Amino acid sequence: MKHKLVPVAAALLTALASANVAAESATDVLTDGWEVHGYGSMNYRFNEDFQSFDSEFGKPDYRTAGTSGKSANQVEFVIKKHTEFANGVYSDFVVRSEYGNGDSFYYTSSGAEKENTKAQFEVKESYVALGNLPYLGEGTEIWAGRRFLNRAAGILTGEFWKQSSGMGAGFETNLDSGHKTGVALVSADPEAGKTERPDDGKRTTVTSLDLYYYGVKALGGSFDFDAKLMTRADEAIDEDSADDGFGVSVTYNRDYYGLDGWTQTAIAYGEGVGSNRGVNFGGWSGNWKDDSKSLFVTSYGVLNISDNWQLGTEVTYWAPENMGWADSNAKDKVTRYILAARPTYKVNDNFRLEFTGAFANEKLDGDNDWGRSSDATDFYTLEAATVFTVNADYFGRPQIKPYVTWVGTDDEKAAGSIGITDSGEKDQVVFGVHTEIWF
Repeated sequence: MKHKLVPVAAALLTALASANVAAESATDVLTDGWEVHGYGSMNYRFNEDFQSFDSEFGKPDYRTAGTSGKSANQVEFVIKKHTEFANGVYSDFVVRSEYGNGDSFYYTSSGAEKENTKAQFEVKESYVALGNLPYLGEGTEIWAGRRFLNRAAGILTGEFWKQSSGMGAGFETNLDSGHKTGVALVSADPEAGKTERPDDGKRTTVTSLDLYYYGVKALGGSFDFDAKLMTRADEAIDEDSADDGFGVSVTYNRDYYGLDGWTQTAIAYGEGVGSNRGVNFGGWSGNWKDDSKSLFVTSYGVLNISDNWQLGTEVTYWAPENMGWADSNAKDKVTRYILAARPTYKVNDNFRLEFTGAFANEKLDGDNDWGRSSDATDFYTLEAATVFTVNADYFGRPQIKPYVTWVGTDDEKAAGSIGITDSGEKDQVVFGVHTEIWF
């Protein structure tokens, strides 16, 4: 005679076995593979003497907007190992490698290219992300490692005005709802990569606590909100150096001001350590003053005029005060703005014509001594290019672009002191062929 508890025990054992099988199968790998993305920028340019040169014509400081990046042979690869599991959890291992960024020399195939370490092969990002962990819920992700977090850049100046670049860790949620809410802690050492490695006791590590909320639908578009609380390690650069700071920004994404296309408009403000456009955090955030501050406004996008015509534009304004990179005792202010436009005409699916024009102004207030003839300096850019491409859209890539650029300023002293031309004269014509690909 069977005891009446035997069926109960059998059912319990069956349930436990099923649960164990389910637990084991939850970690089964459903998909596992690699993704490869990349970027290449090869800029073969020369002056009237067919000489290579190192000048960026003031482009990083919002003075010009032509095809003037100085990297002769910049290559990036982003490799991602993506794995998905039976219970919905996924993992990403992301590595970004880079070569040649910032090196303007033209090398030959002579074996080892150089004796120094400038712009050699480098790993710029390396992090792991884990998503949909069951105890955190769907649409969540945690990450840790070195990365470029939440980057944004103007389309004609090419300058990243928002990012957190360094080592860190973070948490994001709402990833499956069209929104993104996140918190991250990112740190960078301003001394890293210098000629001599600093002693451990003399590091001035800067750290940013990032809080962000993206994708808020309103006013015919969406809003992104960023706030960053920053601090610097105790080792002082000098007695006026900022030990902490903050930055905030609001970004508005919509069509092209009511027309067909898209725009991204942002306003940012920062103080102390956060004075580099408020939300542009990295190793460059260390040498700002207690009373440093800056206001940054930008708006850029692309208008689809017709089937053949498109127009890219950018308007940017930046006004930093009491900067650490000027005279350390100066109570100074620099006000910069640039107006840039790039109309393009699609001749056919594989060929377009491209024109660029820009006007910029830089005004110096206070105790600046930058070798100028006057406190306000104008800068000009004119460029024409023929673009051979696999896709003649504004952002169609890959492409090979022969171009001619004229850059100039109304102040010859400014041209020589800040490198608006590589010759030190008031203006210059540059010829080049720019090759670009991203995928």
